[in-house]
Amino acid sequence: MTGMTHAMQKGSNIPVTAAAVRAVLRWTGGPDVPDVDASALLVGPDGRVRSDEDFVFYNQPRHPSGSVWRLGKKRIGDAVTDAVQAELSSVPAIVDRVLVVASAEDVPFERVRDLRILLYDATVEGGGEPLAYFDVRPETGGETALICGELYRRGEGWKFRALGEGYSNGLEGLATDHGISVDENAPAPDPDRTAAMSPPTPPPAPPTQAPPAVQPAYGYPQPACP
Repeated sequence: MTGMTHAMQKGSNIPVTAAAVRAVLRWTGGPDVPDVDASALLVGPDGRVRSDEDFVFYNQPRHPSGSVWRLGKKRIGDAVTDAVQAELSSVPAIVDRVLVVASAEDVPFERVRDLRILLYDATVEGGGEPLAYFDVRPETGGETALICGELYRRGEGWKFRALGEGYSNGLEGLATDHGISVDENAPAPDPDRTAAMSPPTPPPAPPTQAPPAVQPAYGYPQPACP
């Protein structure tokens, strides 16, 4: 693959022989262009994380295994980049795929210009030419998070697939869909399952006639009758 850059189409894949890769998100900045953040999800064969630690993002920039981390933003002329790096040989064996995600805070991706993901061999000094690139085009324009591509195991090796899968409910919705608990480690409730398991709400108890003086301390005192 040396010296050859693959221009990828959505759904296409290429073999990855590099021991470490850098996935770079690049877009054209501007006054009306939202800030885009790169993040990564390390998921098992079931498409879900083992714990919240498998989510590498701005508040948790390095995976505990040390195998995946964020590199941070750079500005080169009009272009802005954010990047994730992965040492593929160090990715825990239970991890089947590393999803590379772009998210914009409550701003649709139709306002992000020229979004592209580029994959580099991170072992090449100075970066070299990209191994591949994929122009990420939102399907509706209303997405606020996109899975741009994924590194996935195939036999003893790895491949990279161009995806461009969008979420209209942002990074939180994408993370929840892959098993991340977004509320302080509490599992995200499943509304249908919760409704099925919850007993019917009992009717409120009739008001007591006790005078205000003997109401519990946590009650609200009632005004005295004139």
